[in-house]
Amino acid sequence: MFLSPAHGPVWSLQTQQIPALCSHATPPRDFPGKTSETMSQKVTKKNYRMENHTTRNDSSAKLCCVALDTSFHHGAEPEMSSSGMPDLPVPLTNLTYKYTKIFINNEWHNSVSGKKFPVFNPATEEKLCEVEEGDKEDIDKAVKAARKAFQIGSPWRTMNASERGRLIYKLADLIERDRLLLATMESMNGGKLFSSSYLMDLGGCITTLRYCAGWADKIQGRTIPIDGNFFTYTRHEPIGVCGQIIPWNFPLVMLIWKIGPALSCGNTVVVKPAEQTPLTALHVASLIQEAGFPPGVVNIVPGYGPTAGAAISSHMDIDKVAFTGSTEVGKMIKEAAGKSNLKRVTLELGGKSPCIVFADADLDNAVEFAHHGLFYHQGQCCIAASRLFVEESIYDEFVRRSVERAKKYVLGNPLTPGVSQGPQIDKEQYEKILDLIESGKKEGAKLECGGGPWGTKGYFIQPTVFSNVTDEMRIAKEEIFGPVQQIMKFKSLDDVIKRANNTFYGLSAGIFTKDIDKAITVSSALQAGTVWVNCYSVVSAQCPFGGFKMSGNGRELGEYGFHEYTEVKTVTMKISQKNS
Repeated sequence: MFLSPAHGPVWSLQTQQIPALCSHATPPRDFPGKTSETMSQKVTKKNYRMENHTTRNDSSAKLCCVALDTSFHHGAEPEMSSSGMPDLPVPLTNLTYKYTKIFINNEWHNSVSGKKFPVFNPATEEKLCEVEEGDKEDIDKAVKAARKAFQIGSPWRTMNASERGRLIYKLADLIERDRLLLATMESMNGGKLFSSSYLMDLGGCITTLRYCAGWADKIQGRTIPIDGNFFTYTRHEPIGVCGQIIPWNFPLVMLIWKIGPALSCGNTVVVKPAEQTPLTALHVASLIQEAGFPPGVVNIVPGYGPTAGAAISSHMDIDKVAFTGSTEVGKMIKEAAGKSNLKRVTLELGGKSPCIVFADADLDNAVEFAHHGLFYHQGQCCIAASRLFVEESIYDEFVRRSVERAKKYVLGNPLTPGVSQGPQIDKEQYEKILDLIESGKKEGAKLECGGGPWGTKGYFIQPTVFSNVTDEMRIAKEEIFGPVQQIMKFKSLDDVIKRANNTFYGLSAGIFTKDIDKAITVSSALQAGTVWVNCYSVVSAQCPFGGFKMSGNGRELGEYGFHEYTEVKTVTMKISQKNS
């Protein structure tokens, strides 16, 4: 998942990656991002331009330039080259990981159990470092610190809202200062393209925090003219201690999506980053401390889902839990919340999003956005355009162009210029994706390209395109979370609406047509929290994000996202006389 801006926080997934359209077929296989002794935080003055990081054809270059116009905010913008593309700094190559402990009460702690867990680079399968493994006892300590920070009369509770906003602005500035370091770390730990980490993820995080900072002193109640001699008003108060469980596919982005609104509203937080990708969250913890947040306001406990995550979900002194991840785990979290103290729950879960291409669509545009929507971050995105419905009359031509496009991806180390697809996150996901690919072959889908692993090291999977996919196949029903495109055929508008909605999920959808009436009709009929027309994966800090059905509950971002972190209180006072 996506954010960034220049004139407003539009953060476009597809444009920040711009997968390579390279003429060479042999991917680079060197891995210069191996860790070593020191972590230099100096930004090298040597830059390589985005056109060197990705080779583009004219249509993709145009799409990239248009989207990048709205990709940065305030001082976060890299310099632009003469071609109109942003200059990227060279990724850092010598990293050590200073922050590997549990962060509670603005202090660093070893785990109560004394256990640690390894963190790996999915491109090389090499261990990067070991991190303290928090579990129930560590979550208890973090919750106590967060509860103390939330007490009436505490520095955090008595702080002016404008001062809360200033601290959040300060955190954004510090992340901007460490942007190169964090982007390199995100790519090494998560396998994400460096251009995507630096431009989209870090650019989006900075923008989102500044957006949240601006809301801190704008969360307002209202007066209500009830009958009788009474004066009535509402207050929006912080919920309290919020548990926040972060996924591995957008570790830094989702951290900011969670803590930004929570802190803006005056809550305190206990965060569990994903065990696969905890490193950027722990670095941000050091910036929380540096920014001047009071002790206990933000606590970060790395650990595993069945232990630390479960402890958050069932904790009797946590008032709200927010989770991004699989629908299966989301169900367990909601059940645990109900069985404990009935804590509030926000869930952003899985998806099997339809992308509908009508015969009158701009075909070049539709192919590009369909690829950005599906192959972004190796398909590891909850809003992936993973059910592609193409109208019968243009089906064969669309398949031909999509296969041609897929064959131009270049696999390799995500830190290497020219690479446009990195690895899957770990062996478990890698094997799951390959199993689903095999199911597609066995169930009769036509394998157009790809269909297997790539290379001898790292969790790489070939960009894969299936045609002749039918609705009952596993690849058409199950969330793959990998670089596997399924192209299905449809005949009529009513038929495709019915099929698009025939899923347990309802996170997002895309429509490609030049007919405005058709666009409005279909977007109204689709059961999805977000619908894009003639684009895909455009997410803004000002707009609510979340799903229908089993894709989750509640919303993140936008004004609606702040509602998720406040309680509304009605206050009524008896007065001697009411005057209009």
